[in-house]
Amino acid sequence: MNHEEPIPRRKLYQEVLDRLLSRIRSGEIPPGETLPSERELMEFYGVGRPAVREALQALERSGIVTISHGERARVVVPTAGDLVNQIASGVQHLLHVAPGSLEHLKEVRILLESNMARLAASRADAAGLRALRESLDEHHRLEAHPVNFMDGDIGFHTRIAALSGNPVFPVIVEATLRWLAEYYQSLVRAPGAESLTLDEHERIYAAIAARDPDAAEAAMREHLMRANELYRRLAAAPAPKSGVNP
Repeated sequence: MNHEEPIPRRKLYQEVLDRLLSRIRSGEIPPGETLPSERELMEFYGVGRPAVREALQALERSGIVTISHGERARVVVPTAGDLVNQIASGVQHLLHVAPGSLEHLKEVRILLESNMARLAASRADAAGLRALRESLDEHHRLEAHPVNFMDGDIGFHTRIAALSGNPVFPVIVEATLRWLAEYYQSLVRAPGAESLTLDEHERIYAAIAARDPDAAEAAMREHLMRANELYRRLAAAPAPKSGVNP
């Protein structure tokens, strides 16, 4: 007879966590309602305070409940932003300790944003196009301010994601660009980078405004691939001598 893998022992708080999740997901404790007090949970499940507190902290880390000092935990519906923020520090740590992950994230960005540009060209209404034009105009005004130019770049790309009509996409795009922010510094300050970026953004805008999905996707892909190539050249270039601007 084949021997199966032994059933792993679970920590007590995990059992409490699973039971609380079951009650929340079944609707017994709906969003907006508070969970029983720590003492009530201890008595209900027959466990000590550490197991209850660990379970509640796990729910809070997952964005399922909020915990305010002196109050009972309250069930909430996590937003896309909440979920992305939960992994932000982990992603930034990964980018620092595993250099190859930066290339992976850039590849993901090309795939996502080129398709978001396609969706934007298919779905944008007149109000959305006006908002995109305003975002691009603001980016032009920031050309003389490299420190803030990056914010304009993020705003433009996030606005395109919003035109897709999917509220999750802008959150993902903004988070991705914030994670990559420190790697943008040298790109933004490279000679001619600002005007080149704005020219490419104009082409992307024109394709979206013309409601041409193929052109929008191609313009976004070319823009991001050009930026990635510049990243690689800057990373391979020797460090500037002291007193020389990058």
